[in-house]
Amino acid sequence: MILPVTLYGNPLLRKVAQPIDKGYEGLHDLIENMYETMYQADGVGLAAPQIGLSIRIFIIDASPMAEEEPELADFKKVFINPQITDRQGEPWDMEEGCLSLPKINEKVSRHEQVTITYRDLEWNEHTETYNSYAARIIMHEYDHLEGKLFIDHVSPLRRKLLKSRLNAIAKGKVNTAYRVN
Repeated sequence: MILPVTLYGNPLLRKVAQPIDKGYEGLHDLIENMYETMYQADGVGLAAPQIGLSIRIFIIDASPMAEEEPELADFKKVFINPQITDRQGEPWDMEEGCLSLPKINEKVSRHEQVTITYRDLEWNEHTETYNSYAARIIMHEYDHLEGKLFIDHVSPLRRKLLKSRLNAIAKGKVNTAYRVN
């Protein structure tokens, strides 16, 4: 089922999401719905707060970026109760966008490497280190669980220049090809 994407201005996007336990009801269906929603919106990642749930889950399918980074061809994962334990390397700039902030793209500086501990859908714990685009996507989605948005990483001047567009999104005055809330 395709779910509506929560837009900028909704206070839920600014809350720190809560962990879930192994018995979270409907988890497999939720993950399936998140993937369906993300694919319909042409995203590569989606966090639970973006669909109105303040829980610590995000999904990624970076295979559309495999042309630029072949190692992303099979990078499809579910991250449950993730915790970033380390960020390393030189920060590098790249333009980012977000389904919750439609039609806004800004250069964001992020570290080139991230180490994250999380549980998968079978509740196995993993600690893994990712680089480059994979690291960037993880940090972007993880920010959603911490109540942060990518625009929090841009300069105050850039945010000021975006103010009217952000206000329009907060008022629902934006056209998207996907369902929004």
